[in-house]
Amino acid sequence: MRKIISKDKKTKKRRIKQFAVGGILVLIMLVSVIGYAFNRGENSNQSELVYNGFKFIEDSGIWYTNIGDFQFSFKYNPNEVESINSTLKTLNEYNDKPLYFNSENSEAETEIYRNLFYQNQIVQRVQDACMGDEKCSENLPIKNCSDNFIIIKESDNAEIKQDGNCVFISGKKEDLTKISDSFLFKIIGVQ
Repeated sequence: MRKIISKDKKTKKRRIKQFAVGGILVLIMLVSVIGYAFNRGENSNQSELVYNGFKFIEDSGIWYTNIGDFQFSFKYNPNEVESINSTLKTLNEYNDKPLYFNSENSEAETEIYRNLFYQNQIVQRVQDACMGDEKCSENLPIKNCSDNFIIIKESDNAEIKQDGNCVFISGKKEDLTKISDSFLFKIIGVQ
Protein backbone atom coordinates (compact mmCIF):
# COMPACT_ATOMS: atom_id res chain seq x y z
CA MET A 1 0.00 0.00 0.00
CA ARG A 2 1.19 3.53 -0.80
CA LYS A 3 1.53 6.27 1.68
CA ILE A 4 -0.97 9.01 1.46
CA ILE A 5 0.83 12.24 0.65
CA SER A 6 -0.77 15.61 0.88
CA LYS A 7 -1.20 17.79 -2.20
CA ASP A 8 1.27 20.38 -0.85
CA LYS A 9 3.99 17.76 -0.37
CA LYS A 10 3.43 16.40 -3.92
CA THR A 11 3.67 19.91 -5.36
CA LYS A 12 6.81 20.64 -3.32
CA LYS A 13 8.46 17.37 -4.41
CA ARG A 14 7.57 18.00 -8.08
CA ARG A 15 8.96 21.55 -7.88
CA ILE A 16 12.26 20.28 -6.43
CA LYS A 17 12.59 17.78 -9.28
CA GLN A 18 11.84 20.50 -11.87
CA PHE A 19 14.45 22.84 -10.36
CA ALA A 20 17.02 20.03 -10.33
CA VAL A 21 16.39 19.10 -13.98
CA GLY A 22 16.32 22.78 -14.99
CA GLY A 23 19.57 23.46 -13.14
CA ILE A 24 21.28 20.52 -14.86
CA LEU A 25 20.07 21.71 -18.30
CA VAL A 26 21.29 25.27 -17.65
CA LEU A 27 24.66 23.89 -16.55
CA ILE A 28 24.96 21.74 -19.69
CA MET A 29 24.07 24.71 -21.94
CA LEU A 30 26.56 26.98 -20.16
CA VAL A 31 29.39 24.45 -20.46
CA SER A 32 28.54 23.91 -24.17
CA VAL A 33 28.67 27.63 -24.94
CA ILE A 34 31.98 28.03 -23.11
CA GLY A 35 33.43 24.98 -24.88
CA TYR A 36 32.28 26.25 -28.27
CA ALA A 37 33.83 29.67 -27.61
CA PHE A 38 37.20 28.13 -26.74
CA ASN A 39 37.09 25.69 -29.65
CA ARG A 40 36.18 28.43 -32.15
CA GLY A 41 39.42 30.26 -31.42
CA GLU A 42 41.37 27.12 -32.28
CA ASN A 43 39.64 26.47 -35.62
CA SER A 44 41.78 23.83 -37.26
CA ASN A 45 39.89 24.10 -40.58
CA GLN A 46 41.59 27.41 -41.43
CA SER A 47 45.07 27.94 -42.85
CA GLU A 48 46.77 31.19 -43.65
CA LEU A 49 49.26 32.08 -46.40
CA VAL A 50 50.95 35.32 -47.37
CA TYR A 51 51.97 35.47 -51.04
CA ASN A 52 53.53 38.60 -52.61
CA GLY A 53 52.05 40.68 -49.79
CA PHE A 54 48.53 39.26 -50.22
CA LYS A 55 47.01 37.38 -47.27
CA PHE A 56 45.09 34.23 -48.19
CA ILE A 57 42.88 32.42 -45.68
CA GLU A 58 41.69 28.89 -46.38
CA ASP A 59 38.30 27.93 -45.02
CA SER A 60 36.55 24.65 -45.87
CA GLY A 61 38.69 24.04 -48.95
CA ILE A 62 38.38 27.55 -50.45
CA TRP A 63 41.13 30.22 -50.34
CA TYR A 64 39.98 33.81 -49.75
CA THR A 65 41.80 37.11 -50.17
CA ASN A 66 40.67 40.72 -50.02
CA ILE A 67 41.97 43.22 -52.56
CA GLY A 68 40.56 46.70 -52.16
CA ASP A 69 36.79 46.44 -51.86
CA PHE A 70 36.70 42.97 -53.41
CA GLN A 71 36.86 39.52 -51.83
CA PHE A 72 38.14 36.83 -54.16
CA SER A 73 37.84 33.08 -53.59
CA PHE A 74 39.85 30.31 -55.22
CA LYS A 75 39.97 26.55 -55.16
CA TYR A 76 43.79 26.71 -55.19
CA ASN A 77 46.24 29.09 -53.54
CA PRO A 78 49.04 30.80 -55.54
CA ASN A 79 51.63 28.24 -54.38
CA GLU A 80 49.55 25.40 -55.88
CA VAL A 81 49.36 26.86 -59.40
CA GLU A 82 52.00 27.66 -61.98
CA SER A 83 52.88 31.28 -62.61
CA ILE A 84 51.79 32.64 -66.00
CA ASN A 85 54.46 33.93 -68.36
CA SER A 86 52.04 35.58 -70.79
CA THR A 87 50.96 39.21 -70.77
CA LEU A 88 47.31 39.62 -69.84
CA LYS A 89 45.01 42.58 -69.41
CA THR A 90 44.40 43.74 -65.86
CA LEU A 91 41.17 43.53 -63.92
CA ASN A 92 40.32 47.14 -64.83
CA GLU A 93 39.94 46.11 -68.49
CA TYR A 94 36.96 43.92 -67.51
CA ASN A 95 35.26 46.51 -65.31
CA ASP A 96 31.59 47.13 -66.18
CA LYS A 97 31.78 45.31 -69.55
CA PRO A 98 30.02 42.11 -70.61
CA LEU A 99 32.07 38.90 -70.40
CA TYR A 100 31.47 36.01 -72.79
CA PHE A 101 32.41 32.36 -72.24
CA ASN A 102 32.94 29.35 -74.42
CA SER A 103 34.02 26.57 -72.12
CA GLU A 104 34.55 22.83 -72.15
CA ASN A 105 34.94 22.77 -68.35
CA SER A 106 32.16 24.09 -66.13
CA GLU A 107 34.27 24.07 -62.94
CA ALA A 108 36.95 26.29 -64.51
CA GLU A 109 34.27 28.59 -65.92
CA THR A 110 32.53 28.79 -62.53
CA GLU A 111 35.81 29.80 -60.86
CA ILE A 112 36.07 32.87 -63.12
CA TYR A 113 32.32 33.59 -63.06
CA ARG A 114 32.20 33.53 -59.25
CA ASN A 115 35.07 35.99 -58.85
CA LEU A 116 34.34 38.44 -61.66
CA PHE A 117 30.54 38.51 -61.54
CA TYR A 118 28.74 36.68 -58.76
CA GLN A 119 30.88 37.76 -55.78
CA ASN A 120 32.21 41.11 -56.93
CA GLN A 121 30.06 42.44 -59.80
CA ILE A 122 33.20 43.53 -61.70
CA VAL A 123 31.83 42.61 -65.11
CA GLN A 124 28.45 43.88 -66.29
CA ARG A 125 27.10 40.41 -67.10
CA VAL A 126 28.28 36.92 -68.09
CA GLN A 127 26.94 34.99 -71.06
CA ASP A 128 27.85 31.91 -73.05
CA ALA A 129 28.77 32.66 -76.65
CA CYS A 130 30.20 31.08 -79.74
CA MET A 131 33.45 32.04 -81.48
CA GLY A 132 32.78 33.55 -84.91
CA ASP A 133 34.65 30.84 -86.85
CA GLU A 134 33.08 27.86 -85.01
CA LYS A 135 29.80 26.12 -85.62
CA CYS A 136 27.58 26.32 -82.53
CA SER A 137 25.18 23.59 -81.55
CA GLU A 138 23.09 25.97 -79.45
CA ASN A 139 21.46 29.25 -80.30
CA LEU A 140 24.29 31.38 -78.85
CA PRO A 141 25.44 34.83 -79.89
CA ILE A 142 28.47 34.92 -82.19
CA LYS A 143 31.39 36.87 -80.70
CA ASN A 144 34.97 37.63 -81.67
CA CYS A 145 38.10 39.05 -80.05
CA SER A 146 36.75 42.59 -80.05
CA ASP A 147 34.56 41.46 -77.11
CA ASN A 148 35.80 40.31 -73.68
CA PHE A 149 35.73 36.62 -74.45
CA ILE A 150 37.21 33.73 -72.46
CA ILE A 151 37.62 30.40 -74.23
CA ILE A 152 38.43 27.37 -72.06
CA LYS A 153 39.50 24.26 -73.98
CA GLU A 154 41.00 20.90 -73.12
CA SER A 155 44.44 20.23 -74.60
CA ASP A 156 47.70 18.48 -73.76
CA ASN A 157 49.59 21.74 -73.15
CA ALA A 158 48.79 24.13 -70.30
CA GLU A 159 48.63 27.66 -71.68
CA ILE A 160 46.98 31.03 -71.22
CA LYS A 161 47.13 33.35 -74.19
CA GLN A 162 45.66 36.82 -74.79
CA ASP A 163 44.69 37.77 -78.36
CA GLY A 164 42.93 41.13 -78.48
CA ASN A 165 40.13 40.87 -75.93
CA CYS A 166 40.10 37.06 -76.11
CA VAL A 167 41.75 34.91 -73.47
CA PHE A 168 42.45 31.31 -74.40
CA ILE A 169 42.85 29.01 -71.40
CA SER A 170 43.87 25.48 -72.27
CA GLY A 171 45.18 22.43 -70.49
CA LYS A 172 44.35 18.94 -69.32
CA LYS A 173 40.82 18.54 -68.01
CA GLU A 174 41.94 17.97 -64.41
CA ASP A 175 44.17 21.11 -64.50
CA LEU A 176 41.77 23.64 -66.05
CA THR A 177 40.54 24.97 -62.69
CA LYS A 178 44.15 25.50 -61.55
CA ILE A 179 44.92 27.29 -64.80
CA SER A 180 41.79 29.44 -64.39
CA ASP A 181 42.93 30.37 -60.88
CA SER A 182 46.33 31.23 -62.32
CA PHE A 183 44.61 33.52 -64.86
CA LEU A 184 42.71 35.23 -62.03
CA PHE A 185 45.88 35.65 -59.93
CA LYS A 186 47.55 37.32 -62.89
CA ILE A 187 44.75 39.81 -63.75
CA ILE A 188 44.17 40.85 -60.12
CA GLY A 189 47.91 41.42 -59.58
CA VAL A 190 48.76 38.58 -57.19
CA GLN A 191 51.27 36.96 -59.59
